[in-house]
Amino acid sequence: MVIYLNDHRPAHVHVTGADGEAVFILNCPDGPPELREVYGRFNRRKPGGIQNDLATHLFGLCQKWSEIHGRY
Repeated sequence: MVIYLNDHRPAHVHVTGADGEAVFILNCPDGPPELREVYGRFNRRKPGGIQNDLATHLFGLCQKWSEIHGRY
């Protein structure tokens, strides 16, 4: 999971897999995270589990985004 330093709003993370990447909007500060797009052959069955993991860590992810980029 990556938050790029030179990225744009809204707050989001990039999740990379073996064959692709998914981008999830965090919907800070209250969530829930949602899938924005998929690149490559990212396993489309995984996003639900990833969204749950992101929701569990939403507070920290939103804090980190704010540290890097300012407002959400």
